[in-house]
Parts: sequence; structure tokens; C-alpha cells
Amino acid sequence: MAQKPSIPKGTRDFTPSEVVKRNYIFDVVKRHFQTFGFQPIETPSFENSETLMGKYGDEGDRLIFKILNSGDFLNKVNDELYSSKDSNKITSSISEKALRYDLTVPFARYVVMHQNELDFPFKRYQIQPVWRADRPQKGRFREFYQCDADVVGSDSLLQEVELIQLYDTVFADLKLEGVTIKLNNRKILAGIAEVIGAKDLLIDFTVALDKLNKIGEDGVKKEMLSKGISQSAIEKASPLFNLKGSNTDQLNKLDALLVNSQEGKKGVDELRFIMETITSLGLQSAKLVVDVTLARGLNYYTGAIFEVAAPEGVSMGSIGGGGRYDDLTGIFGLPNVSGVGISFGLDRIYLVMEELRLFPESIDRSLDVLCLNFGAKEGLAALKLTTVLRKHGIKADIYPSDAKLNKQFKYANNRNVPYVVLLGEEELINSSFVVKNMQSGDQKTYSLSDTQQFIDSL
Repeated sequence: MAQKPSIPKGTRDFTPSEVVKRNYIFDVVKRHFQTFGFQPIETPSFENSETLMGKYGDEGDRLIFKILNSGDFLNKVNDELYSSKDSNKITSSISEKALRYDLTVPFARYVVMHQNELDFPFKRYQIQPVWRADRPQKGRFREFYQCDADVVGSDSLLQEVELIQLYDTVFADLKLEGVTIKLNNRKILAGIAEVIGAKDLLIDFTVALDKLNKIGEDGVKKEMLSKGISQSAIEKASPLFNLKGSNTDQLNKLDALLVNSQEGKKGVDELRFIMETITSLGLQSAKLVVDVTLARGLNYYTGAIFEVAAPEGVSMGSIGGGGRYDDLTGIFGLPNVSGVGISFGLDRIYLVMEELRLFPESIDRSLDVLCLNFGAKEGLAALKLTTVLRKHGIKADIYPSDAKLNKQFKYANNRNVPYVVLLGEEELINSSFVVKNMQSGDQKTYSLSDTQQFIDSL
């Protein structure tokens, strides 16, 4: 007996209905990317390992899918290395490529390679799948799509303002009201680490702080201690865990806390400019809040950090995120090119919209008209009618065989078809066709020589 087929954990098949709904989100996001002036690019699904490794921190590096070299990949591993059982050293000998972890690092590589062809500031959008060797759970997959918009070649904070507007515009169009855009600044985190005496442990500090919502205050403190951050430093940072008040109140408190950190105060000033500008412009439905514990755990952020939370009452992780990464292209040999970008988490946005029933009711309609099949001559006439309808942009089809009418009607019901065309022997003699409204049950006869009357009624 053949073994039942399966797919890898963290991956999914998509039904026609799911694909249509996902494409609906893609179309809305893509449309607004374009109205905001972003241009599309695409990059390979896999990159050279050296392009990806070391860009996401230790935790990110562990989640990168490595691709084995073709051929006898163990041939280059000597006996001494093989017997050491050091997976990190062996991996570098047997794997030179890896699946992309996100779209930002490949984009930075793209900018460096194509710098002489681009007009700066360069605004690009990219909608492609990425892969992460993560533990699958609700809203977390090993293969998923990202929808990114980035600007490189400008250090103006107006770019951050524009990206917040882009988030707000897309979610408003999707009718996804009540999302919260969280905002922080990496310079603030660096300033905090400086004033508490943990400047050399900035990465460990931010990675732990970013887990506050997952493991709680005690869990964060325990992890910081395990990373070598002193108890006194943690006590100095403890007010951050419960920083409350309006955005202005929190910024004022941060100003006081970071009075002795030039970098930290610069981060507060940048955050204040963004908040005040957005306040003057207004948002359609999203809420913008300061969240000083937001770190996102990625090493390449240098300024603003964004994260989008789903509406209250929906159990879901972030549905978007991003930030400024002034130093990223420098890693690939192009220094002093500032960049900032955001990403939409399509798969999580889909789950949230499904839970809140935000997709249009008609979105599952894959056909507008189905012509029933009464036999060879009638079927040919129905196919000619179907061809005319399709030329007018109407989603039309013909049942492929002259099966029993009950079976054909059942098929129409299962496909959620609103109109069924009956073109039998009598209609063929009269050069007419009958249209049945599947919802009301009403029927109306039209002339085959004047199909425009029916087309105009749709």
C-alpha cells in the first residue's frame, strides 16, 4: 500500500478560496506601494550563505535554511573535521547557499550590485516568499510571504513618516481597523544600555528586552542575568518594563533617563519628530504608540523600529514590522547609504481578516456564469456564447459534458455561481438562451443575436 503523502511542517497547501483571498491582500498592498511611488524588484529564492549569515544575530542565523552542495558534498570534509562533529564547521564545508531569511538583506545586496543603475533615493517594493527554520505554531510558518517597501539613499525622517502613512492606508483599505503601530528607536536602546553600564552587551540587552510580551518581566531579567548583565544594571533599566502614560509623557521620561547619553537623546528627538509630524497629519484608523521595549532582535537596525499589532481581541503576533538600517549596505561594500523599510506579514494579516470576517462576500465567486451542457449541438452553441461573454470580461464557463441536470446544477451551487445559462434544443431552435438567477430562482430569456442585453444586466 502506497504511503500517504504529506508536506513539511510549517508549510501549507492553499485552496482556490484561500488563494483568491491572499491575492486580494496582495492586490491592495501592491496598489498602495505603487501610489506611494515604490518600484518592484525580485531577487533569487536562495543566496550565497555569506550574504545572509551574520546579519540577523545568533538567533536569526540558526533559523536560516542551508542548502547542501550538489554532488558528493561530504567529499570536501576531511576525517579530522568529520570526527569533530562540529556542525558549524562542517556546514561551511558542505553548504555554500541558503534560502533567504527575509527580503531586506537580499535588497541591500541588490542595491550594492546595481548601484550604478539606480536613481537615489531608490524606493522599491518586493513581494516574495521567505523561509525560516522556526518552530511552527499559529501565525508562524517556515515558508511565508513578505511584502516589503524600502527607501535607500535618504536619511530624512520624512521617510519614516511616509511608511507609517503607508501602513495606515493599506490597513484602512483592507477594513482592518484598530491596528496599533508601535514605534521605538535603536539609538534609545543603545542609550539605555549606555547609562545602565551595559553598553558592551547591547545585543544581549535588546534581544532579551524584545521578549517582554512573551516571557514577562521576570523572564527578561533572568535572561539578562544569564547573558552577563549585572543585577544593578537590570535594576536601573527596570522602569522601562512598566513605562506608562501618553506618547509625550513617555518621551519626556526617556529624555530625563537619557540625559547623559548623546546617542540616546538623539533617538528621543527623532522619535518626537515622527510622532509630532504624524499627529499633525493624522491617521485614518491606525493607532501610533511609543513602545520602548520594542527591539525586534535584528542587528541591522540603527534608528526607528516599527512593529504592527493586530486589533485587540485577536490572538496574533505582529502583522508587520521594520526600521532604519543605516549600516546594512556598508556590509557589502557600499558605505554611507541610509535605508529604511517596512514589511507586511501577509499570512498573519490573512488569518486576522479571516477571523474578523473582513473579506468581501463575493470574493469566493470564481464564476459569474455557467452554461449548462445539453448535448453536442447545444454544447457548441453554449461554448460560442461563453466565448462572447469572456471577451467582455465576464468569468464564464461551460459544463464539459451533458451530465444529468441535477449534477450540473449541484456543480453550479458548489462553485457559488450566481447565473446559470440553459441553452437546450428548444432554445437552439428559437436562437435564444435562458438565464436562471440562482439566488432568486427567477428566469429570463434572451436572444442569441443580442447577447449585449444580458451582458448589460450583469
